[in-house]
Amino acid sequence: MIASVAGRVAAVAPDGAVIEVGGVGFAVQCTPNTLAGLRVGTTARLATSLIVREDSLTLYGFADDDEKQLFEMLQTVSGVGPRVAQAVLAVHHPDAVRKAIANADTAVLVRVPGIGRKGAERLILELRDKIGSVPLLADGVPAVRGGRQAWHDQVHQALVGLGWSATQAEVSVAAVAEQVDGEVAAGGALPSVPALLKMAIRVAGAAHDGRVR
Repeated sequence: MIASVAGRVAAVAPDGAVIEVGGVGFAVQCTPNTLAGLRVGTTARLATSLIVREDSLTLYGFADDDEKQLFEMLQTVSGVGPRVAQAVLAVHHPDAVRKAIANADTAVLVRVPGIGRKGAERLILELRDKIGSVPLLADGVPAVRGGRQAWHDQVHQALVGLGWSATQAEVSVAAVAEQVDGEVAAGGALPSVPALLKMAIRVAGAAHDGRVR
């Protein structure tokens, strides 16, 4: 079991990073929120969970042990694998997940790609007695900060971490927000943070190539 890795950040990509430890580069799958805190060339520590399959070894990384513990707990639920568990943490803060489970709030859980109503009900049924105490927050974590939705900041930070300037990141996030806000207003679902980041990267790349003015 590789419980954590600490070393120089060698690379950051939309879905993961490479951490050099003792001359060995560990490829670590991370959520956009975790990636936003990493900078190439700096030293970082990630709590990790190693998923072993017949044909692969995949290391998942987290900003802290709390996220890692919830990631592993989510996988104790039948039908929930590492990718769905990571998607939960990409969309919601751990405290928001615990609050949703404690309050049997399926509406919060079904916002995660890959989780339908039955899956949300199964999460609540199997984890409600395991999550322990839940902080008394009015609404999990703030959905809006100074007029911005939480994903705006996460995607902005991830773009900057990938090498875009703060201005380029801001323009790209604004373009994506305009698109998805219209879709949500029309009754569509808000995409996951990884999906939003990919959209923003496409916008930023197009702008860099001179196709968006």
